[in-house]
Amino acid sequence: MVESVSAAQARRIALAAQGFGKPPAAASTRQLNATIQRLGLLQLDSINVYERSHYLPLFARLGAYDKTVLDRLTFGRRSKYIEYWAHEAAIIPAEDWPLWRWKMEQLRERDLGREPWVQQNSAMLQWLRDELAARGPVAASQIEHDSNKRAGPWWGWSDVKRGLEYLFRWGDAVSGGRTRFERSYALPGQILGGEVLSRVVSRQDAHRQLVERSAAALGIATASDLADYYRLKSTDVRPAIAELADAGVLLPVAVRGWSQGAWLHRDARIPRRIETEALLSPFDPVVWDRARALRMFGFHYRIEVYTPAPKRVYGYYTLPLLIDDALVGRIDLKSDRQAGVLRVQSAWREDGASVDLDRVVGLLDRIAAWQGLGGVEFADRGDLIAELARHYHSVG
Repeated sequence: MVESVSAAQARRIALAAQGFGKPPAAASTRQLNATIQRLGLLQLDSINVYERSHYLPLFARLGAYDKTVLDRLTFGRRSKYIEYWAHEAAIIPAEDWPLWRWKMEQLRERDLGREPWVQQNSAMLQWLRDELAARGPVAASQIEHDSNKRAGPWWGWSDVKRGLEYLFRWGDAVSGGRTRFERSYALPGQILGGEVLSRVVSRQDAHRQLVERSAAALGIATASDLADYYRLKSTDVRPAIAELADAGVLLPVAVRGWSQGAWLHRDARIPRRIETEALLSPFDPVVWDRARALRMFGFHYRIEVYTPAPKRVYGYYTLPLLIDDALVGRIDLKSDRQAGVLRVQSAWREDGASVDLDRVVGLLDRIAAWQGLGGVEFADRGDLIAELARHYHSVG
């Protein structure tokens, strides 16, 4: 039984649990599925300056793959995945949908009791249910467009979308795929199988299963880390941790240099080294918990998308640069599809970090090829950008 590990071992445990290591020669459909199952979810985000976030964790771990394959897997009509508010808006295995019924009921009760819009629009919400029953899966924009042509009730786009989002929160509606990133909605029975719909999971059992999945995905974690992975309340997580510890699933462990005690999943590996180079999405599980990223990697990270340009420190969409088991820099990327180039808007080195420029150049070339872009061009911002640009052109 491991009683303590070093901070470096903790980093390697965490990265191995997240699926980092030498990527396969070619990412197969089986490997895409296995990686999603390992992570438990892919967080969704609409920002598309380089690439939409849910594509990036798989590229970081597996290398280049066909994005249309992932689209079919996650958004196709026969998909084994569905969306819900797990962590944030996320793709999850459809079989996990019952684990969130407690949250759906909690949100329904809260919204019905507190939200004036919900209380004032019960007729519209029922109309939307009827529309989904007759036409689902269907996009919100199509409901709004078609309702304007028919006699009877009519509501504007914002109300249609808002109503569907409430139904989605409550589990009265589910995701039915996406087209050009617009979500379609359906009734649960139109998408989910009978076994999933009929499975009842208590709040306590759901939290135990979710915490176990968090622990497996994180490898090693504090109690707050385990809670954050699926954005659970500590009052529900503490009893789940106790049950899993009693069952031998979670093992108490001290991480040298951490002020909090930690839990090691019984199946976690402690590799001697991690070999990888990757640029991480801001919504990758390795860095989405900013406190964990700081504790584990000494990496202070904030996304600056919503920061006015003159006040940005690093750039609009800076991505943490992972080399082996260290976050050694951050790079702001833009896929300029009109010009056919990958633009490195800025590049920064973490204080005291050693950056292998050959490996970064190779990574940028692989990203450009994956994005179907013909080359890489560099701006002039950041303390690493000039050196990186010179090295890129010297080996290119």
